[in-house]
Amino acid sequence: MTDLIQTIAQRLDTGAVIPYLGPDMLSLCADVAVPATPLALAESMTSKVSVPHKIRKRLTQAAQFIENFKHRKSVVHLMNEAFANSPAPSPLHLALASSSAGLWVDTWYDDTMAAALAQVGPKGSWAQMQGLSQSEHFGHWTGDYADDGSLLPELPKDLARLLYKPMGSHSPAGNYLVSDSDYVEVLTEIDIQTPIPAAVQAWRTGRNFLFLGCRFDDQLTRCFARQIMKRSSDQHWAVLPEEPTRMEVRFLQEQNITRIAMPLAQFAQELTQAMQATVAA
Repeated sequence: MTDLIQTIAQRLDTGAVIPYLGPDMLSLCADVAVPATPLALAESMTSKVSVPHKIRKRLTQAAQFIENFKHRKSVVHLMNEAFANSPAPSPLHLALASSSAGLWVDTWYDDTMAAALAQVGPKGSWAQMQGLSQSEHFGHWTGDYADDGSLLPELPKDLARLLYKPMGSHSPAGNYLVSDSDYVEVLTEIDIQTPIPAAVQAWRTGRNFLFLGCRFDDQLTRCFARQIMKRSSDQHWAVLPEEPTRMEVRFLQEQNITRIAMPLAQFAQELTQAMQATVAA
C-alpha cells in the first residue's frame, strides 16, 4: 500500500491526477457544523419545513416537495443556512490544494476545498465552475467565478487551476443541484456531455482520478462520476474503507477503479506525508 500511495503522490506532483471529492471529506475536518451526508442534509431541511413522512429522509424528493409547495427560493434559503459555516480545511484539503493537480472535482456543497485553494494560492491563481439549476438559470449549465467570488463572463484561457463543483456550492452565489427536477434536467443531457464544461473535458484527457470521501451506492453518484471521468485514463483509485455493494463492485470494475480499503483518515495522513516527501525530494 505504501508503494501505491507513493505513486499517487508522485502523479499528483506531475499534474496527472484529478482529486474527486465527496461529502465524507468533511470527516477529516474539525468542528464540522454543516451536513456531511445526504441524509443529514435531508433531515436539516425537513426539520424546518414540513414534508410528507415517507420522503423526510430522501434528499432530492424532499427538496422537490419544498420547491413545488413552497418555492425554489425556499430550497436555496434552506441550503444557504445549512452550509453557512463550512469548516476550516483539513491537512489533506490543503495538501491537495498545494499540489499540481490543476483540476479538483468537489461533489458536495460546502466551501472547504475553495477555502483551501484560497489559503495556499496567490490571489487570481484559481477559479471555480459550478453546476446551475435549470429552474433558475435555464439554458446555462454552469457558472464561472473568480477566486474573489465575482462572476466571470468566461474562464481565462490561461487558467491553470480550476475547482469544478458539478452539484453547485454555497459560495459565492448559492447555486445548488439538489431537487429531483434539478437532476432530471442534467441527466437528460449528460450522456452527450452537454452539462460537462469544455475545460473539464479537456483537462481530464489521459489523467487519473482519485476518489476521496465518495460512495457509489446510488445511481446518481455513479452516473455523475462515470460522465465526468469519461475519456480519461484507464487507471483510477477510490478510498473505500467499507465493503462495497454489489453495484459499487460492478462500477469499480467497469471504470478501472482500484479500491483502496483503508480508513480515509489513515489514507489522508499517509498521502499527505508522501506528498510532502515528494515535494522535498
